Amino acid sequence: MLFGEIFGPDLVVVVIVLAVLLFGGSAIPKLARSLGSAKSEFEKGLKASVDTDDSVTKATDTAQGGK
Repeated sequence: MLFGEIFGPDLVVVVIVLAVLLFGGSAIPKLARSLGSAKSEFEKGLKASVDTDDSVTKATDTAQGGK
């Protein structure tokens, strides 16, 4: 488990401290909110893509005499 050794709790603390120093304490909630909304938009797009792929696959199967 290489990642378990690299991304330990001490590294998380260092990253948080660096983020506070770089962005300031008041910018961290804004950054977290932006990351959360970006994640939800990404998941919506991913779901829409999967739905579109499924409908195209079903239409193709039906047009070819379907399974």
